Amino acid sequence: MLETISRSEVERFYDAYATQQFAVVASFLHDDVQWTVSGPVDVLSFCGTRRGKAEVISSIRRSVPALFREREFRSERMLVDGNAAAVLGHFAATKSDGRVVRYRLAQFIEFHDGKIVSFLSVIDSFDAVEQVTGRPIVLDTPPDEWPADSDIVVL
Repeated sequence: MLETISRSEVERFYDAYATQQFAVVASFLHDDVQWTVSGPVDVLSFCGTRRGKAEVISSIRRSVPALFREREFRSERMLVDGNAAAVLGHFAATKSDGRVVRYRLAQFIEFHDGKIVSFLSVIDSFDAVEQVTGRPIVLDTPPDEWPADSDIVVL
């Protein structure tokens, strides 16, 4: 039988995460958790994959605060089904220079025995990088000049 996690438990996790209650966040994490935030790690140090509770807590204690002095997460939609949750939300933060950064994200969480074993956050990294660096990302080659056999798909 598939275990289930309650919506209220998922909301408790997000409340602790949003308010930086690291001890409470740690209580939700499995010892072997895999925590992934998509994005370019060279620009957004909180991106990448962390493994294990200690590495995740260490990262969220130092990586995000090193880049942002204030931050807010707002959940727009949440779906909880069995041992998994999916959240569509908005992230807003203030950098040390006072600039505000805002972007959308989707997060997918899997639980085992009531603990998070997998956390995947997919952010609008193109938008986030432009806002964090304060510069637009300029592609050197316009899409109409890309080779026909390239792996890039233009919509």
